[in-house]
Amino acid sequence: MGSDVIPVQPGPSPVGNGSVWDVDAVILLVEDDAGDALLVEEMLADSELDSALTWCKTLAEARRFLAGSRTPCCVLLDLHLPDVFGLDAVTQLVESAPDAAIVVLTGRAESDTGLSAVATGAQDYLAKGRLDPEALGRSVRYALQRKQVERAAAALRANRLMAQENARLERGLLPVPLLLDDSFEAVARYEPGRAHALLSGDFYDVVQTSDGTVHAVIGDVSGHGAAEAALGVCLRVAWRTAVLCATGQLEQVRLLEEILVAERSDPHVFATVTSLAFDPDRRRVRVVRAGHPGLLLRDGARVSWEEPEPGMALGLVPGTGTERWSASELSLPGDGRLVLFTDGLFEGRSGPGSRLGEEGLLAMARRHGALAARDFVDTLVDEAAAAASPYGGLADDVAVLHLGWGRSGAR
Repeated sequence: MGSDVIPVQPGPSPVGNGSVWDVDAVILLVEDDAGDALLVEEMLADSELDSALTWCKTLAEARRFLAGSRTPCCVLLDLHLPDVFGLDAVTQLVESAPDAAIVVLTGRAESDTGLSAVATGAQDYLAKGRLDPEALGRSVRYALQRKQVERAAAALRANRLMAQENARLERGLLPVPLLLDDSFEAVARYEPGRAHALLSGDFYDVVQTSDGTVHAVIGDVSGHGAAEAALGVCLRVAWRTAVLCATGQLEQVRLLEEILVAERSDPHVFATVTSLAFDPDRRRVRVVRAGHPGLLLRDGARVSWEEPEPGMALGLVPGTGTERWSASELSLPGDGRLVLFTDGLFEGRSGPGSRLGEEGLLAMARRHGALAARDFVDTLVDEAAAAASPYGGLADDVAVLHLGWGRSGAR
């Protein structure tokens, strides 16, 4: 048997101040006894509530109704139904319709059951034998308000947990460069691509070894979310460990792929990586690329796009050795700096059907080529974000790493 909509004679609507009664609300009665349903109908008609009553005779009918409802709803729930009995009715309703407020209707001698129902997830309970219009109207209003407060508190807790998780992931993804002195400048910035989002799988690191070589890495794990961020942390820590153990660049990349394959939760997850080694002579940089975008070379105010020898992204065809990657060498001019980034920097929209793209990023970089390292990085990220803002903002996380020899306090 389907749900019945019972019109209730309208009464005076209370004046609200941000309450749920400033908007339409639904009252759903779940009761198999027609006499009790008529009693509730009469009480609502005499109350100050201005709404319509929907009557379902089983919990299954009620759950189907709530699944299609998009307005605030207060459920008047009897605990003795044909398809469920007792507190199981509350449990099932809370699980299937967590946003609905619940007022349990009990027998005169079931006050303990009513209290247990509230402990299970209901907002209030009423004894059927003591119903009156004022008590029923007050209980419905209070139940809706309590549910609203519960949802706000849950959202606040979720935001706090997200902030804590972001802070924990940030410590793993965004380390302090491990440099032995001030002769090398490393400036970095990381921006989540979605408002209030967790950091995802973009990562970077910078380590100077005892021979004076400065090693750097930037990477991007495919996908978004905490799992990808955790995998990014794992890869970054593994890379730093490999560098400190004097592992060669090609072997570093092979090791990262082995760890990626072992730790990923989905066989389709892959990662792109660029690994750099700045020679202590300050004139050369060895580069290994695994599916990652090119990089910017700054020479004074001049900016150019460099594409060192490319290689395959990690995890696409695992286990076939290091021959998929090769190390190439870049010559650094006297004032040379390298800028690495993840693809979120240039893949944001800059028009209704266009993206910034690599050419747009290079043009932007050339306009600001005279800026100092920190200002240069911030300007690139801020302008890319501003261009994408009218079209939903940056769709992906952005990591930027500005590296080069030269004394600076902007680390």
